[in-house]
Amino acid sequence: MKIIQSVGLVMFLAGFAIFIGSFFTAHYRITDEILGNSTTETENALIQEYGEDMLDHNFATSYTLISQLSGLFEQINQELLNTYSFTSDELQALANRAMEQGGMFSLANVEQVIGADSEAASFKLKSFQDYGSWLDQRQYENQQALFQDLQNVAENIRLYGIINQKGFDRYRIKDLKFQLAKAAGNGPVSRNPWLFLGLTYGLCIIGAMMYILPKRKLDGPPGIKNNNIFFSAMKNKGWLGILTGTFLIVFYVLLYYFPEYMTNWIIMVDPISQILKGSDAGRFFLYGFIYTLCILVMGIRMIIKYRHSKYQMIRTASVMFFQTAFAFLIPEILLRLNKPYFDFKNIWPLDYDFFFDNELQTLIDSGSLGIFMLVWGIVLILVAVPVLVYFFGKRWYCSWVCGCGGLAETLGDPYRQLSDKSLKAWKIERWMIHAVLVFAVVMTGGVLYTYFTGSGQVFGLSTYAVRETYGAWIGAGFAGVVGTGFYPLMGNRVWCRFGCPLAAYLGMVQRFKSRFRITTNGGQCISCGNCSTYCEMGIDVRWYAQRGQNIIRSSCVGCGICSAVCPRGVLNLENAPESGRLNEPILIGNDSFKIQA
Repeated sequence: MKIIQSVGLVMFLAGFAIFIGSFFTAHYRITDEILGNSTTETENALIQEYGEDMLDHNFATSYTLISQLSGLFEQINQELLNTYSFTSDELQALANRAMEQGGMFSLANVEQVIGADSEAASFKLKSFQDYGSWLDQRQYENQQALFQDLQNVAENIRLYGIINQKGFDRYRIKDLKFQLAKAAGNGPVSRNPWLFLGLTYGLCIIGAMMYILPKRKLDGPPGIKNNNIFFSAMKNKGWLGILTGTFLIVFYVLLYYFPEYMTNWIIMVDPISQILKGSDAGRFFLYGFIYTLCILVMGIRMIIKYRHSKYQMIRTASVMFFQTAFAFLIPEILLRLNKPYFDFKNIWPLDYDFFFDNELQTLIDSGSLGIFMLVWGIVLILVAVPVLVYFFGKRWYCSWVCGCGGLAETLGDPYRQLSDKSLKAWKIERWMIHAVLVFAVVMTGGVLYTYFTGSGQVFGLSTYAVRETYGAWIGAGFAGVVGTGFYPLMGNRVWCRFGCPLAAYLGMVQRFKSRFRITTNGGQCISCGNCSTYCEMGIDVRWYAQRGQNIIRSSCVGCGICSAVCPRGVLNLENAPESGRLNEPILIGNDSFKIQA
């Protein structure tokens, strides 16, 4: 059996090495056909005019291609800004005319100053009406104040109007760089995606199964094995763990911020994407595919490891099912049927873009199914969360359904002992997770305000800037880069513990209005510390167990590992009547132990 494990490890490492190596195995050439398929007619004309020397030119690496494209888009945008921006002389002329008319600004003056005899002049007139209509008939006592307001309008036109309507905004640039790089790539991966799919994912899956499934593992004792765990280079912040964390961080940074560099990895899963949704893969299809494979493979490991606990086996099977069916397969099949992409188990505010205007409009425009999806999402937020948490605690979602929790419980299981149990960490946790919840609520309120009123400003703040900040720093940076990349450094529930706004919402209900608790039998506790060591949420479970107190914590996800690793059966997960939930402290000698919040 040891030989099988060794062969499996070699196969896994070989598949992983091919995966990494494939990142560099392509050269790139943009043709007229590729450009025509990836751009609009106007975009095509601009690129042809300013970037003619790039067409049919061979680029040895994706880096050189992307650098050239970035420079091209910047050049085009600058030329458009020079053509369509208001000049200082034009703004000064508008201010002078208004002061000559008694200090009242009139939109009619714009056409008189700018004219309308050219395409650029017509654009300036229209954009000023869109962005500066609030200035019409406004009275000014001095020219300086008027000129400052005119500059603000001109700057907004420069930042948003010209680039959005005439050029390439940053979102479009990101999409175009990815689309052009993927289409322009030519190499062994693009010519043989099925082969590389097998040589990478196939070898990794088979190798992992050979390493996990040997008969000797099934014959050994189930459950937690403490042997050498704090001497492991992988499981105790050693070099191997740091290397793994570094790879995960780099992968997430590329995925969220620079997908144009990982086109070869995305091309590999094009065949799977074609089968499921009838079109080529994007970066988030790659993400969902890898995410699901990790949960399935490591879920098998989890089931074998905790086969002495029926609760753990069923719970692990549940997260494997919900990730595979609800988070991966069903949304992709919906796209094949020309229906909106929708994850029926994802809940706001974890699904932070659920109320974005484009998402709402897509659902509303999709007929009865879209309306059902919208109502389903709202019912989950307002009804399902409080009701199910009342009866079952937050574990019904965080440990049985959620994809973030599913990855943490399976892929992250080897790192659960790394969670910080200190009081300082707990205080940081409380502030951070509730701050993110407040941020999500404020952002959503602003988004809905914009949707219903059409105004992008609330109390002087841009709702688009707020939601962009949340998406970049919380949705991508915290939940993705830190939340998963820091598994080998801070434990497997970094995001769930410190950042997830839905976990904060669920936790508040669980703490104050729920039947769920973990009961303890202090007389049986031998203070081995297994429960505290392996609590992924950083709860000092032993503190409660020694005192025979129920564990009522908003952060507890009810994973039940503390009970599974207890050698004396001290801990028990219960859904019982609320009465007696906050049990009285036990007197031992002359000391009264208070319940820890």
